[in-house]
Amino acid sequence: MGDTAILVETSNIDAVLALSATLGQLAATRQGVWADVDDIVPAARTVLVVARGGTDLAALARLIERAGAATTVSDSVADAGRVEIPVRYDGPDLEDVARHTGLTPREVVEAHTGMPWRVGFGGFAPGFAYLVGGDPRLTVPRRPSPRTAVPAGAVALAGDFSGIYPRESPGGWQLIGTTDVVLWDVDRTPPALFTPGMVVTFVEVGS
Repeated sequence: MGDTAILVETSNIDAVLALSATLGQLAATRQGVWADVDDIVPAARTVLVVARGGTDLAALARLIERAGAATTVSDSVADAGRVEIPVRYDGPDLEDVARHTGLTPREVVEAHTGMPWRVGFGGFAPGFAYLVGGDPRLTVPRRPSPRTAVPAGAVALAGDFSGIYPRESPGGWQLIGTTDVVLWDVDRTPPALFTPGMVVTFVEVGS
């Protein structure tokens, strides 16, 4: 990651969220080398710690390793807030998801709304978040042929993730519904509605 960042590899998304929360708390103290940390970026199995030029990365790496050794998944994920997302389950792939999972379309909706999801990490486009921890029955493959244009607000599934397209873009996820919630607003602080660790609940609404 160059001479201004450290990439930390972990075992899974739970470990990522736990370590990110711990490192975020340390960076917020602005003490010692933590004052040189500009950003902490979680991904599926890694945490990127971005520092300023001239930072003693060896010292920072030792502190990260020490923090990781003291971190447990059960007690280190910070409460990043909660948000409810109203969804119209009118997606064109709802029937396909039902066939993939062996559920009925109604059971797909109940599974998607029945368990809270967590924001694992962002990517793909500003405001897009990979949501994890939902009902394991909803694990489905991506579409064999991506769409050239997926509308903003499309609620989707792929692998064991759920997500919402923040703007119109190409995409290969399975579309199960739509929402009017604005995921990215440059006039909002922060601009992204979702932040890592946040709990997300989907709520079915009428058309």
